[in-house]
Amino acid sequence: MKVLLTGGGGRLGTELRTLLPGVVAPPSATMNITDISQVMSVVKFEKPDIIVHAAAFTDVKLAETKRTECWSVNVEGTRNMVQAANEVGAILFHISTDYVFSGELGGYKESDTPGPTVNYYALTKLIAEEAVRCAEKYIIVRTSFRPREFQYPIAFSDVYTSQDYVDVIAPDIALAINLSSRITPSILHIATERKSVYELARRRNTKVTSGLKAQAGVPLPGDVSLNCDRWEDIKHSLLPII
Repeated sequence: MKVLLTGGGGRLGTELRTLLPGVVAPPSATMNITDISQVMSVVKFEKPDIIVHAAAFTDVKLAETKRTECWSVNVEGTRNMVQAANEVGAILFHISTDYVFSGELGGYKESDTPGPTVNYYALTKLIAEEAVRCAEKYIIVRTSFRPREFQYPIAFSDVYTSQDYVDVIAPDIALAINLSSRITPSILHIATERKSVYELARRRNTKVTSGLKAQAGVPLPGDVSLNCDRWEDIKHSLLPII
């Protein structure tokens, strides 16, 4: 299958390019996802079987003051990718986020109703999910990942997540891409076990100190941990036993 990747220069995209041999990852100068004419031109030329849409505006704090830019990338850009995927009959494999949930409960399943969102970034990603449902063939993957190293001096002990480091998450994302023709349409939660952000940070940065989400300067959900049982079941049922 031919795979076209948006956001190939980003945190997840960089990992996926090493895990998916032959992936086509046009730079933003060639295919700006907010420019429908560029998107359609590239997609019609490449004729991919799968479009992995990993490009996004992901700075949660900056999104509050750069709302127009965040909306353009996360919502309008996604709508453009939906249109392009439908044009060539491709599966749209969309990277979403655990932030579509309110964070009041944790342990969220794919069938749980998302929202209400607690910040603008989360709102745009939730609206993007609804846009993706207009694709003829789609997979929405809710996930969350950090760079390979935790780069901040403080990590929040009152924010709970199934987030992990990108080199831990990316192989499962790549596997889901390879299996996508067998599991579409679908929503998948791909992450790891529930823990606080502080606990996650300490795994790779023992000097990090504990903080509280009130210090973030932007509203954050308290517990967006994900139930990933469905993905584990898919792996066990579709992968050969070695």
